[in-house]
Amino acid sequence: MPFGLPKYMAIRSLLSIPLASYIHLQNQAWMRRPADFQLKIMQAITKKAKDTVFGKDHDFASIKTYEDFKNSVPIRDYEALKPYVEQITKEGKSDVLWPGLPAYFAKTSGTTSGTKYIPISHDSIPNHINSARNALLAYVHETGNGRFLDKNLIFLSGSPVLDKTGPAEVLTGRLSGMVNHHVPAYLRSNQKPSYETNCIEDWEEKLEKVINETIDAPMSLISGIPPWVQMYFDRIVERTGKPIKEVFPDFSLFVYGGVNFEPYRKKLFDTIGKVIPSIETYPASEGFIAYQDSQIEPGLLLLANSGIFFEFIPAEEFFDENPTRLHIGEIELNKNYALVINSNAGLWGYSIGDTVKFVSNQPYRLVVTGRIKHFISAFGEHVIGEEVEKAMQYALSKFPEVSISEFTVAPQVTPSEGGLPYHEWLIAFERMPEELEKFALCVDSRLRQLNSYYDDLITGNILRILKIKALEADAFQQYMKSIGKLGGQNKVPRLSNDRKIADVLSH
Repeated sequence: MPFGLPKYMAIRSLLSIPLASYIHLQNQAWMRRPADFQLKIMQAITKKAKDTVFGKDHDFASIKTYEDFKNSVPIRDYEALKPYVEQITKEGKSDVLWPGLPAYFAKTSGTTSGTKYIPISHDSIPNHINSARNALLAYVHETGNGRFLDKNLIFLSGSPVLDKTGPAEVLTGRLSGMVNHHVPAYLRSNQKPSYETNCIEDWEEKLEKVINETIDAPMSLISGIPPWVQMYFDRIVERTGKPIKEVFPDFSLFVYGGVNFEPYRKKLFDTIGKVIPSIETYPASEGFIAYQDSQIEPGLLLLANSGIFFEFIPAEEFFDENPTRLHIGEIELNKNYALVINSNAGLWGYSIGDTVKFVSNQPYRLVVTGRIKHFISAFGEHVIGEEVEKAMQYALSKFPEVSISEFTVAPQVTPSEGGLPYHEWLIAFERMPEELEKFALCVDSRLRQLNSYYDDLITGNILRILKIKALEADAFQQYMKSIGKLGGQNKVPRLSNDRKIADVLSH
């Protein structure tokens, strides 16, 4: 037995220590020289794709430098990529975006494109699988604690049932379901829920079965999007009358992604009954982008050597005709960028819609600040997700008795009661503030500090201070259920520049 390791450590945790050290050493090379590795990836993936339909259309054979790449590959969204995707989905063609046929299509819903089919190639599968593994191993390496691997692990995810798309019959489904097929064998024996339960499409039916399978199990790691994990915890508390720490005394690590955790943190840990370590991940259908590699340092480590060549566009230039495009070696700290990816799955100049900000360059760590199209700028204020979440987080710290389950923000341009327009915050409260107006004033004051344009509009009597509409605690769950998006990987937009969501929630 290695010196210093407790005798009760089982085989998984015991083996995780040297594996974590090995992966950590592997990562050091690209963490020290990320720009070099990124440019090598750019050259490697364009070379491999040069004989594809896309590669020929964009003269990949002549690309030698990043300037060549920018001149050859335009920035695009799914609508612009769709004609290439449809050559696969409708015509069954291979060698379109990447050599051969995709291994999978990750099926997602878009706001303007309808259903999106995001290709995942055999070359890109390790990006999704190994990155999730390495996030856990980074935690093991830093803390020396791998004991969570010896108990039961739960991944609250979409159904692993896959369909076949098009003449080529490419397997198609939710990304989280696909990943379920690639969980390493050494974790399958202690993974929850069962495959049969995971296949249930109806979230509420599935949740009850998940609880039945886990409530008496020694759960040590729980992973999922925070609002749906919260729903899982709430149902368990309702059933048992106990805090989660008593139901799952071995629960010692929470893994999450998909949304900013801060608005959910207090309530989640209150429900657990204690604060436990957590790991934030940044997975997307288009690729696993970053994960939290340290419990001490802020931000998520950008995965600069995982088959994706990243580009960054200053957020304020994104909608310009010829925006600035930068690789990792050219970015500035604490500046908002729209994230663009080029991958070994066949995505090229592809904007995934997120904005990020780097908080460190030794190594490069980022935070997700919002969605490039999710903002409020009805009057030129350009309030973004990061700002409203920080304002809410600040108010909750000042009013510790208040607890919320979810919120969204929308402009009210023509109030029915007359007077100046305002931002309306629709908040589902678990525990209401004693004085709602004081709480609203606190949120508004912090938002004015964070966004000078918003402050100018208030000062200039163009806008009045924000108003809060208090909603029932389960209002957002009911809304997501009404549009068929309850559970799984679905998220409520934090803010919108229109009232489509707000008007539904208001009635």
